[in-house]
Amino acid sequence: MLLLAGMLSDNATWAPLVPLLSDRFTVIRLHNRTTGRTAPWDAPADCALMAQDAVALMDHLGFQQFHCAGHSLGGLLTLEITSAHPDRVATATVLASGRIRAPRTAALFDTLLAIRRAPQGEEMWLRALYPWIFGNAFFEDLGNIETALGAALAYPYAQSADAMALQVAAFRAFRPKAKPEQIVRPTLILYAGQDIMVPPDAARKSFGALPNATHHTIEHAGHSIVWDATDEVAEHLSTFLEAHPIRA
Repeated sequence: MLLLAGMLSDNATWAPLVPLLSDRFTVIRLHNRTTGRTAPWDAPADCALMAQDAVALMDHLGFQQFHCAGHSLGGLLTLEITSAHPDRVATATVLASGRIRAPRTAALFDTLLAIRRAPQGEEMWLRALYPWIFGNAFFEDLGNIETALGAALAYPYAQSADAMALQVAAFRAFRPKAKPEQIVRPTLILYAGQDIMVPPDAARKSFGALPNATHHTIEHAGHSIVWDATDEVAEHLSTFLEAHPIRA
């Protein structure tokens, strides 16, 4: 199973989910361009190239067929891969994502980058980000903010501000080529009910043309659905994958 992260993150996106899947699936998490341990950090940052990287990795690892799941931007990359390689992708799963042009989201990324480059920005941009990605329950205990902040600041593979700028530019330039009505592989769409970055109502409309899709909403989750609702995501994903196994 190939897992693709979204904006401003790397394969750590999937950390809480991996223990719940790895006993049944071979779980592969890659770092997209500009993130994590990918080198060089300033390689051309283009979403089409990110999708090609993912397929090239599966070629290198020898997986002819695989399940593919993506969060946010990674969900759109999942659909691009599924459309381009329907014989390779057994199922597609899209989490907290939507095929919508969102000027507000692009403006948010620009603002976060500007905050990050200001004095004390390494801490402040993260504090500004969290209300956009976590659901209400996260903020009921303000200690969660400090815990998340400490972990992020201590993370040794954090995306740099310059690399973040490259990824934001790639996001702005991305125009999906996949046509939803032509994606016939079984597809699971998980919406986050408290997602203000990708509002679920708009996202659901954008995926209405998918002919073989199963839709679920996890009402209490924010955009960071894997962290807000780990057990529910694992349950939906496991049920879906078991219904569509890869045949030898």
